[in-house]
Amino acid sequence: MATIVHLTTVHPRSDTRILIKEAQALATHLPHKVLLMVADGKGDVNEGHGRVSIHDLGRLDGGRLHRASIGPWRAFSAIRRLGPTVVHFHDPELIPLGILLKAIGYKVIYDVHEDVPRQLLSKYYLPRSLRNPLAWVMSGVEWFGAKAFDAMVPATPKIADRFPTSKTVTVHNFPIATELLCPLATPYDERPQSFVYTGVIAAIRGIAETVRASSSIRGARLDLAGTFSPHGFENTLRALPGWASVNYHGEVSRQQIAHLLGGARAGLVLHHPVPNEIDAQPIKMFEYMSAGLPIIASNFPLLRRIIEGAGCGLMVDPLSPKAIEEAMRWILEHPTEAEAMGRRGCQAVEHTYNWDAEAGRLISLYNRLLAP
Repeated sequence: MATIVHLTTVHPRSDTRILIKEAQALATHLPHKVLLMVADGKGDVNEGHGRVSIHDLGRLDGGRLHRASIGPWRAFSAIRRLGPTVVHFHDPELIPLGILLKAIGYKVIYDVHEDVPRQLLSKYYLPRSLRNPLAWVMSGVEWFGAKAFDAMVPATPKIADRFPTSKTVTVHNFPIATELLCPLATPYDERPQSFVYTGVIAAIRGIAETVRASSSIRGARLDLAGTFSPHGFENTLRALPGWASVNYHGEVSRQQIAHLLGGARAGLVLHHPVPNEIDAQPIKMFEYMSAGLPIIASNFPLLRRIIEGAGCGLMVDPLSPKAIEEAMRWILEHPTEAEAMGRRGCQAVEHTYNWDAEAGRLISLYNRLLAP
């Protein structure tokens, strides 16, 4: 029996893609031990989480530079001690570690959650003069890593285009179809005038524009769940007149997310038109669809193909509070049509945008890598 390690020093141990989808799918369908290696200081867990054990490297509190320098060495020591067959890592800062592990005989998989070079172009904490050079450097690092690794597992076809076809398996971050269906969901026409957003609460996710839009609709409520990035952005939002219409829930569990979605009129996906967002497939959008919510989304070509193809939402200019307000009003003034949109989105997830097929591709990749 082989040991498979999923490694992250960035993501929480409860990360949906890493633990709930990928690691648990492997633990359920393969006769191998699956271990999730994290760095949060919360301790080890043996054989929990659907047969996925958790190994804690200890909390990394010294900021990004400390995490990127100390985390890989802690991980290297733990991996050498545990002796897994496959190391499947999830953070771009671990690419040098992945190359080292491959050089000394481990099978290595790089799970590419984001288009990192394009993501660097809109990082608020980087000086603008450094963004393009760093993006070029990161692109080169990923290219070199791709030559070495056994496989790449990108989350979207757009990301996959940057890697060798022969060793790349796209595993979309689609939802588990029934996970966020709330058994206590309020009938749609009895719900309050609530619009919901879950995830990182950042300027490039259109939150300020959404707060302004909701303030113009009497009785409208904006439910926000997630963490602010950066932390000071919370003060920016609280200074807006529309903050009075916001219910901020903080970081919540998956069950609490299901409860929020089961009481809302629509889900919001209003990312700004920055390089890494235009071609992204936000998991929150598919989760809203899986819960039967109509979508109000940025009018990007990829999102338009998905949403208009399924007939499950409205497209708007994410930089225009007026356009967002008009879409919100339409949802509230046309409840029958909005509910039908939500049903069509749910059906699209059941038939197309769900985790089952993605899990099958991941399992097939492992069967190839672990074949005698």
